[in-house]
Amino acid sequence: MAANQGERARRRLTTEERREQLLAVGARLFSESPYDDVWIEQVAEIAGVSRGLLYHYFPTKRDFFAAVVERESERMLRMTAAVPGVPARDQLAAGLDTFLAYVETHAHGFRAFHRADAAGDQAVRRVYQRSLAAQERQILAVLAEDPELGPVAQARPDLRLAVRGWLAFTTAVCLEWLRGSDLTRQQVRDLCARALLGVVAP
Repeated sequence: MAANQGERARRRLTTEERREQLLAVGARLFSESPYDDVWIEQVAEIAGVSRGLLYHYFPTKRDFFAAVVERESERMLRMTAAVPGVPARDQLAAGLDTFLAYVETHAHGFRAFHRADAAGDQAVRRVYQRSLAAQERQILAVLAEDPELGPVAQARPDLRLAVRGWLAFTTAVCLEWLRGSDLTRQQVRDLCARALLGVVAP
């Protein structure tokens, strides 16, 4: 009887809900262990699905991890999207507040996303690098349109490299914060904001 009820509960999930469930399990496992130490059978067991069903959604482990990374990338880009007409300083503060709330709420996904750079699989690393490049373009676009910071930003040939370095800095700060730093979210936000403004502010 219990088994039949479980089967019915599983059937109630839509395709998208099932996919999201699997990706959430994957984010947790990949955040806790290196890529090579995660087995696809673990994901199926935790999610309560057959291995065959998991492979139906994601043909290979590479496809699965790449989907986890893309899911987190899309979520981060949506939350920190540029707002036309709003000064860069205001967007930076608001964007960091939103981003840090995401880091706290989706710590497994955030850690899993940044583990992709250490994955031995080049296809997975390319997904990660594309995501970083998209974040970089988003920040550069906001800076370029700002009346105060735009002229300074455009005069800096090294700005793209500086923004990429700032993304690495912010990642390192957030990962350390998740390990149990005594800093509050506001203190982390202000630290990261000062770091970027210190590079581009006139």
